[in-house]
Amino acid sequence: MSEIAPTPAAAMGGILVHAEPGDASHHRVAVAAALAREMGARLIGLGAEMVQPLVASPYGGVNSAEWVVAMTKQIDDDLVAARETFIRDSAGVDSEWRAMREMPARALAAVARACDLVVVSAHPQTNYYRAADPAEVVMRSGRPVLVVPDQAQPLKGQAIVVAWKETREARRALQDAMPFLQRAEKVVVVAVCGQDEAGAVQRQVDDVVAYLARRGVSAQGKVSIAPDSGVVGELNNTANSVDADLIVAGAYGQSRLREWVFGGVTRTLMDEPAHHLLLSH
Repeated sequence: MSEIAPTPAAAMGGILVHAEPGDASHHRVAVAAALAREMGARLIGLGAEMVQPLVASPYGGVNSAEWVVAMTKQIDDDLVAARETFIRDSAGVDSEWRAMREMPARALAAVARACDLVVVSAHPQTNYYRAADPAEVVMRSGRPVLVVPDQAQPLKGQAIVVAWKETREARRALQDAMPFLQRAEKVVVVAVCGQDEAGAVQRQVDDVVAYLARRGVSAQGKVSIAPDSGVVGELNNTANSVDADLIVAGAYGQSRLREWVFGGVTRTLMDEPAHHLLLSH
């Protein structure tokens, strides 16, 4: 049997990040800039805000026309300031700037056509008219989304945990993560299931590990027996045990009554990320 030639590491053409004025987006832009520098990608900074509808007060008060003018001027100023901070935080990286008067999550989903990866923070720092809702970006963008935990260290990606489940979303996440996986020194594919499923799940994990080997990724598999409520704990424990700072997972959810409804594992991962999180839908 002939040896399998190593597969060249997958490249990235563009990384998209939402930039805000001041220091609100400093951490996430710094993470995105470091990735762009390492992967030879163009960094696209996007400033996006939208005037929030004025809720009428039964007691009267602000003149609506004057309020709209004032808020429009504020957004203009914010977009200028966001561009300045993006230039500061992305110094030395091939980059470009774009600005939109739109809700940030929707703006990111639209501009995602120009990139391979979208970088967001774990939680919006203001409201959805000024800050990106990470859940909406994951579901709308059609691109892998890197969720950066608050005050996390820069992403190294030397060790990575892949959360495996026999779903379309998990397969998509595995493929989308290839630029990270091919650069990693250690990859662990983790599946969590009940005792009665262990045999079938082990075969799935073995297939994934073999597939990764053919793509030049040396990975090991791990099947853990635990209830659904223990999935996130197993993923985090495995990540801690191998000093991984990135978890790759499929995102499972749907739109319901104008809100995104997620499975328990996806919601917990997004709401309480202990590591950088790469999600694909």
